[in-house]
Amino acid sequence: MTTLHNVLAPELTGALSARAAAAVRDLRSQGGLSPAATPDAACLRRDASADRPTLLRPAFVRDCEKIMHIPAYNRLNGKTQVFSFAANDDITRRNLHEQLVCRVARDIGRALGLNLDLIEAISLGHDVGHTPFGHAGERFLNEVYHARTGRWFFHNVQSARVLDVLYGRNVSLQVLDGVICHNGEFEQQVFETSGLADFDAFDRVVASCWRKGARVIGHLRPMTLEGCVVRVSDIIAYVGKDRQDAIRAGLVGEDGFDDGLGGAYNAWALRAFVADIVESSVGTSRIMMSEAGFAELRRAKRENYDKIYSSSEVSGDVPHAVGELFWRLYERELLALATHDRADPIFLDHILPLERHLSHYGRDYAWEGDPDQVVCDFISSMTDDYFVSLTTRLFPDARALFPRRA
Repeated sequence: MTTLHNVLAPELTGALSARAAAAVRDLRSQGGLSPAATPDAACLRRDASADRPTLLRPAFVRDCEKIMHIPAYNRLNGKTQVFSFAANDDITRRNLHEQLVCRVARDIGRALGLNLDLIEAISLGHDVGHTPFGHAGERFLNEVYHARTGRWFFHNVQSARVLDVLYGRNVSLQVLDGVICHNGEFEQQVFETSGLADFDAFDRVVASCWRKGARVIGHLRPMTLEGCVVRVSDIIAYVGKDRQDAIRAGLVGEDGFDDGLGGAYNAWALRAFVADIVESSVGTSRIMMSEAGFAELRRAKRENYDKIYSSSEVSGDVPHAVGELFWRLYERELLALATHDRADPIFLDHILPLERHLSHYGRDYAWEGDPDQVVCDFISSMTDDYFVSLTTRLFPDARALFPRRA
């Protein structure tokens, strides 16, 4: 088998040094967690009397199962990662992206002796609050939400809200913290834990994110090394996979990237970046990359922006027109709330199902207190197809915006 070589990052061979390899073997031979890992006994929940761990279902395994059984997780199968209008079933959906993040993060976490159940739970929950139509949809929803409320919509903050508030599943603080801190738009070379230790501090962070947006989100640090691993793994998982999707969608050719690897960059990146992080982090109390590794990750991400995300096919005229639909739908659903139109989809498909779900846990959905937040909850929960189906039914002129699949 031919070994992939990146001419722009020759130092990143994907192999561990003798020192790092010995440290990883030593961790595995001990059969336990690294002293820097998060033990199951440290798990914190809002209701400490519920969801007690068992031998068969340890603390963070319970979180994995909670996340996988909510409708918001299932809907990720209907939310595209980048190419929302490509008629191709092989284009990455957001549920696959979460699994890829989980895979990368577990590989790193296993080598570093971290808690793999916690890593899995954060990975599976990190995008459950994402909008339809990827980051374009996130931008459109934020524009209308911010214009009306002065607050900011970011999918990582919404993901924490989905798990903690909308479905009320008593998810652990460590998982909620890892979810809200994951935002892959803010790369760092070194990740150190924040010291956050209780729900009061977490709630203050959440409130600050809604009020101040990127000014706060860009500086968030996870409270656990497991959360740090998921955060960097998010970028590793998409930087090569989005390239493969762009080639598959016909946006860029195999020879259209500076490193010359084309779609094979994904395989190179998974091997090279994982090894670089393990090499740099093993035996320490932080997660970090080498200078060369961080420089290449930033370069590859920047090239994706230049050649994929900023292209007209991804962010041009069609998504702009879809953005206008976000405004029209938002205003219409606000009116439905104001008139208590219980035949409207916001009641039938959002409020009533959530109320039924929360009733099992003795909780309710306070939809009358903050109508803008409720509309934001509703629109962000939609799959791409649901958004298309609803808007073309409500606004017949929107039908021309969406391509019909053969």
